[in-house]
Amino acid sequence: MNYSPLLLSLKIAAIATVLVFVTGVLLARLIARRNFRGRTIVESVFLLPLVLPPTVVGFGLLYLFGKNGPLGHILLQWFHVQVVFSWIGAVIAAMTVAFPLMYQSASAAFQNYDPNIENAALTMGASKWKVFFTISFPLAWPGLLAGLVLTFARALGEFGATLMLAGYIPGVTDTLPLAIYFEVEAGHMEKAQMWVVIIVALGFSSILWLNWWTKRNILPFTRQK
Repeated sequence: MNYSPLLLSLKIAAIATVLVFVTGVLLARLIARRNFRGRTIVESVFLLPLVLPPTVVGFGLLYLFGKNGPLGHILLQWFHVQVVFSWIGAVIAAMTVAFPLMYQSASAAFQNYDPNIENAALTMGASKWKVFFTISFPLAWPGLLAGLVLTFARALGEFGATLMLAGYIPGVTDTLPLAIYFEVEAGHMEKAQMWVVIIVALGFSSILWLNWWTKRNILPFTRQK
């Protein structure tokens, strides 16, 4: 039995989740508590992949990262990195569709506590980075964790944008969703069912653990307040 689709999906989802977590948290922290002209437009762009069909997102990525695309040409000529039909393309596709979930969760988390706590630390001489890592991040952690789990689950299940940008290459870009689709196309229903059971189990386990952690760590604290 070839388990490469499972291992590849876990690898791509893990890399995409780490990158999305870092960028999502930093952007949410910069924007969440600031009011500036065009903020609504910026956040609408961030959340756009959440409502667009995955094939539309994939087409946009294909345009940007294709050999003749503005970003794809630079990566290929300067760094000799080909995004289309590679696992890197699968990571970019997963990041794009999962980013709105992380950003939305992080933005809500950073707005869910009193900013005067941060201001008090700043007036006492603490640097902004120290305030972020010792105050902001711990206070926002429950919401960030929720975004992290949802990001991983969404990246693991990405199909449309991945197919458009990375294609289906066995051993290279054959993630679980793609493997399921092409196994069904080939009439291999038993193998497709096995992959379906695995990806459903992974997604269900992620959400189940998040709900368990929330009830154990957040709800008792809320009731005490």
